[in-house]
Amino acid sequence: MIHKSAYVEDAEIGEGTNIWHFVHVRNGAKIGKNCTIGKGVYIDINVEIGDNCKLQNFATLYDGVTIGNDVFIGPHVCFTNDVFPRAAIWTDDRLINTVVKDGASIGANATIIAGVSIGNYAMVGAGSVVTKDVPDYGLVFGNPAQLKGFVCTCGMKLDEKSKSEHKVMLQCPDCGKEIHVDENIYLEIEG
Repeated sequence: MIHKSAYVEDAEIGEGTNIWHFVHVRNGAKIGKNCTIGKGVYIDINVEIGDNCKLQNFATLYDGVTIGNDVFIGPHVCFTNDVFPRAAIWTDDRLINTVVKDGASIGANATIIAGVSIGNYAMVGAGSVVTKDVPDYGLVFGNPAQLKGFVCTCGMKLDEKSKSEHKVMLQCPDCGKEIHVDENIYLEIEG
């Protein structure tokens, strides 16, 4: 379904995807299957979005952004694509790519600075400014966003269960799933 007020240029739209009011999808964009694209979302040229994603109202995704499968992007999330922006000297060689991996969630009003990678099942808190990579399952928030813990695939914050050489085992208090993370990454939250 593409709402009559949406403006969709020459883009690939997967089966079962719904595009709502006043959305603009530019040439060369690719949107997977069974996605929901909320009111007023802007999807620039060449942006790629996987399957089963949910983009909430007024999110902006600019050229150079790649979104994995099962990703949640909250309302008013803004992705940038140039770390030294100047209106008078824009060229494609200034473009810096950003990747959001499968299962990640990004809270409302977050700003994602160009060039970062947001890991599988990571969670970015509302209002955060992400200036560096987020590890798989990482929970980050703040300005600039800092690693504050790890989350399960179900979204709950993980508890430390045990440590062994170079690995930390975390466990979800809700579903019981166990996830191993690299000790060096884990130590970032203890500092």
